[in-house]
Formats: sequence, C-alpha cells, structure tokens
Amino acid sequence: MDIGVVQVASRGGMGKATVALVIVIALLLGGMAFLALWNPSPPSAPVEKVLPDARFPK
Repeated sequence: MDIGVVQVASRGGMGKATVALVIVIALLLGGMAFLALWNPSPPSAPVEKVLPDARFPK
C-alpha cells in the first residue's frame, strides 16, 4: 500500500512539532510578561558593611 504525501502530512508529524513550538513560545512570552510586571518589595533592613582602609590605595 502506497502512502501519499497528503496522508503523511495529515498524520500529525509536523503538527506535534508546531504545537510544541507554540507552547514553548507561549511560556517564554508569559515568563517575560511576569518579570516585566512583577513588583518585588525592596529589602526592609538597610545593609551596612565596613570596608577596611588598607583596601584603598593612598
């Protein structure tokens, strides 16, 4: 039995790859939108660090 080109294309060979590509693109765009719109709260405590004088040239 000979399988024609139309029958091979209709079996979903490229369809699965296209769906996978669309899902990956949707996840990437969703992740970028989340990071662009996310407003994390700033640290509540100030950070203080003492730098020794020997570290800086005179």
